[in-house]
Amino acid sequence: MELQVLGSGGPELEDKRASSSYLVWHDGRPRILVDSGGGSALRFGQAGAHVAQLDAILFTHLHIDHSADFPALMKSSYFEQRSRDLPVYGPIGNADFPSTTEFIADLFDGRRGAYRYLGDFLNGKDGGYSLLAHDVGVRGRELRTVFRSADLTAAATQVSHGGVPALAWRVTVGGKSIIFSGDGNGDNGNLELLASDADLFVAHNAVPEGETGGSTAAAHAPVRDSTHRQGGTRSADRALPPHGAHAGEGVRDPVRDRERVFGASDVRR
Repeated sequence: MELQVLGSGGPELEDKRASSSYLVWHDGRPRILVDSGGGSALRFGQAGAHVAQLDAILFTHLHIDHSADFPALMKSSYFEQRSRDLPVYGPIGNADFPSTTEFIADLFDGRRGAYRYLGDFLNGKDGGYSLLAHDVGVRGRELRTVFRSADLTAAATQVSHGGVPALAWRVTVGGKSIIFSGDGNGDNGNLELLASDADLFVAHNAVPEGETGGSTAAAHAPVRDSTHRQGGTRSADRALPPHGAHAGEGVRDPVRDRERVFGASDVRR
């Protein structure tokens, strides 16, 4: 299992990085894409990946810096050979955000979608495949496995991200598990639940402990600096907090056993 950071930036263009996107590889094949922020479609192509190879696409939430390049990826798949369904999982909606199914329909619905010209192709016609959107409506402390294949699972739980419907994900393949917190913070305790015994914890927009910054800091994951920890825990044992710090975009990094940097127990409620 390898993790490739396609985008480690936020919505600010001046950081000169693609926005949030991660690609999980196993045995030389890209299996899961988590988020598709602006600029990440180019990184996806540079990685040698193809949409036809993916098992599923997961969204943590539908902010622009996590979803803007999704239509570009779907258009690219027009030039590939894919016949099996492509499931897409993401959060439910609210008054300010569409649900994942609404988001997909707003893009590709054959009658009203912004890119309706791709509607038939993404509905299994014209030599295409079916893009299957799913709203993941987890509640409270629920941890739900929403995708399962012979060797891969993806489980979700809800996390707090201000007023934004948001999920954190646990992807398990080849005996390894990676946690993706998205931009959620640890207020509801679900990150600890999700990350138990995981191998890697990815906190995309991590805010150092003690940092203040109004609503931005409050809505993102506060994590303790790695120098503040002692001993081991049964939590994620290696962590990658790329937003706000260079994360080696484009590099495929093997997920190793129990190489602790910081874990879910260090996410402050």
